[in-house]
Amino acid sequence: MPSLNEVVRQYTDLTPSDLDWLHLLVADWQIIADLSFADLILWVPNREGDGFWAAAQMRPTTGPTAFMDDIVGSFAERGRRPLVDAAFDRGRIVREGDPEWRDEVPVRVETIPVRREGSVLGVIARNTNLMGVRTPSRLELAYLQTATDLTKMISDGHFPIPGSGSEQFDSPRVGDGFVRLDASGVVTYASPNAQSAYRRFGFMGDLLGERIGELTASLLPASDEPVDESLQVVVAGRQPRGAEVENSEATLVLRSIPLRPAGAHIGGLVLMRDVTELRRRERELMSKDALIREIHHRVKNNLQTVAALLRIQARRINIVEGREALDEAVHRVGSIAIVHETLSQNFEDEVEFDEVADRLLAMVVEVSTTGTAVRTRRRGSFGTLPPDIATPLAMVLTELLQNAVHHGLGDSRGRVVLRVDPDAGDGTLCVHVEDNGVGLPSTFDPHVGTLGMSIVTTLVDSELRGELSWGGTPSGGTRMTLTLPVQRVAD
Repeated sequence: MPSLNEVVRQYTDLTPSDLDWLHLLVADWQIIADLSFADLILWVPNREGDGFWAAAQMRPTTGPTAFMDDIVGSFAERGRRPLVDAAFDRGRIVREGDPEWRDEVPVRVETIPVRREGSVLGVIARNTNLMGVRTPSRLELAYLQTATDLTKMISDGHFPIPGSGSEQFDSPRVGDGFVRLDASGVVTYASPNAQSAYRRFGFMGDLLGERIGELTASLLPASDEPVDESLQVVVAGRQPRGAEVENSEATLVLRSIPLRPAGAHIGGLVLMRDVTELRRRERELMSKDALIREIHHRVKNNLQTVAALLRIQARRINIVEGREALDEAVHRVGSIAIVHETLSQNFEDEVEFDEVADRLLAMVVEVSTTGTAVRTRRRGSFGTLPPDIATPLAMVLTELLQNAVHHGLGDSRGRVVLRVDPDAGDGTLCVHVEDNGVGLPSTFDPHVGTLGMSIVTTLVDSELRGELSWGGTPSGGTRMTLTLPVQRVAD
């Protein structure tokens, strides 16, 4: 099914500004579909002027649909839908005509011109399934009257209202809570859900006849902060805005739409949603997130303390082998601390590993070289990795980088490159640690030898479930390659 952008750009002469207006309209027309109990189809004129393209469609959540299939992208030549032709040509709402029959269902059709700055951009066809029509209730009458006012505003170019859309995921819908106001902000109708929302907010009476702006302000907790005087204006239906109000009982999201069907303010529509439980869960998640980040921060501090104690102990040992062993332990503890520090600074439970890798390069070179000039470089991006992969990978890279600097280069000048291959799309992460040093001896076996390589092979096999391979480089140095079954989150 084509998008609104595709239909407009491919088949019409509408300008980018016109398209923006249509986007504002379809972002908000769920309200009109629900108030009308009807399907809405947006028809836009084709370039040649001999017909209309269906550019967008919306079904109601309050009643049965009149269209079982999507018709966006279909073309109706002139004469096929005379009510659409008439609304576009005359620039006014057209209600004439007998019901149409579709799949043995009677459908009442009304067409509304979509006007912007005096020009008609297209036509909305409002299609009502008449199978479920019965004597309307007060709620249905209030809905239908408000829908009529809004469609008149569309035909006059006063709706949609820029800057007042319902882009937020928790923006209230018609079924969440509906209040109709007169020109002075007095409630003339409130749906049962709206009554329930305000009772939870602390008002036990009937909303009918209340000045909802003043009532809402009176239910807010006393504060030393300046009173937001615009809140009453918004809730009274005079400003097209949203607001969130909260007291000790509940939290409500409100959205106000002024009604000006003939250019003069006749009242307003206020939609409301009780988001008390949603906000409570959000606060719980924020609290848990802060707690987790604080734990990571404390773990990092503790690891740094351990590393400092090992470093002090190393200075007190006169045996070279003992001092080197403690220095290596410092590196290992430090690599884990870097991962926890990164997690303590992120809101997501993921690690941007490029930063970790760069710090490992700097740390290993700084600690492992004594006066030699070693150049390091990272090529490619690790992307974002989960922490259960980031921690063992950081330890493995620490050992491999340390080996490259200490054993590969020794006391010589040289370079160490940490290279990440581009994602081949097979769900693997391929990492190379390369140096231009003396190369590996022919008898090299990572499973037999130093503690560092034992740590590497153990972590690669058991924690990372990957493979370690090795070989030479064109310059005669060493290349250690890690192949891990890790799907990166981002590159």
